[in-house]
Amino acid sequence: MRPNWPRIITLLAVLAMVSGLLWGAAVIWSNVTKQPLPMDDQCRAEANGGTVTLTLEQARNATIITSVALRRGLPARAVTIALATAYQESGIRNLDYGHADSVGLFQQRPSKGWGSVKQIMDPYYSSAKFYDALVRVKNWRTGDVNDVAQAVQRSAHPEAYRKHVSKARVLSSVLTGATPGGFSCKVGSPGKADADGLNDLLSKAFSGRVETRVTGRTVVVQANSEGIAWAAANLAAAHTGRYGVARVSVGPADWVHDTRTLASWTGIGGGRSVTIATRS
Repeated sequence: MRPNWPRIITLLAVLAMVSGLLWGAAVIWSNVTKQPLPMDDQCRAEANGGTVTLTLEQARNATIITSVALRRGLPARAVTIALATAYQESGIRNLDYGHADSVGLFQQRPSKGWGSVKQIMDPYYSSAKFYDALVRVKNWRTGDVNDVAQAVQRSAHPEAYRKHVSKARVLSSVLTGATPGGFSCKVGSPGKADADGLNDLLSKAFSGRVETRVTGRTVVVQANSEGIAWAAANLAAAHTGRYGVARVSVGPADWVHDTRTLASWTGIGGGRSVTIATRS
């Protein structure tokens, strides 16, 4: 029997069109939800039965937001409020645009006294300014997360933060170290090893809370608490793509980066010492 080429060609064309539509829908979904596609570079946090997936940019920013709270001695609740706010305002992205003159992670406005554009575009500065305003809210430790966030931001959409609270709680639990070993990242093409750059990042992020040193391609961190140790480990994993992180250990716990899958932590245990090996 001779093949029916017109029919085969038509079928292939239809399959190609359907595949294109599905791919387009997936890309639109990713853009709208601010979540990576399964094949994309990404990070994932898991805690208390919840899972949150982040792009690498979101993960880097989330760990910095967390580190600023921890070095100020603020509890995980402060991080939850900050992350719920950043989710709504920018998708946890450091945007150089926004409504009116709003910019940055929290869409803070120079005209409203938050600082200059250059200052607000610094995630450390913008996070610190957010926490400055947060702790002035009378009931921030006990009040409804959405309402406290609104008291800081004074948004035209006062209920908008509520839909992000569950994700923010998962991230806060993991990134502050309250849920050890709940964070992993995969980067298809990690950057070159830069132990010195990673050391500088950790020293800045956890200033006053850690002591760090570089030995060859390895960074060793001595934290002042187990929670800070895990937070430092998570920050290092989130920056795998920039500094070529290959392996992170917290005491007996070990995480080895995999370019294809989200590797799990093994040997979960306690400790204040973190060892981070960069690529050879």
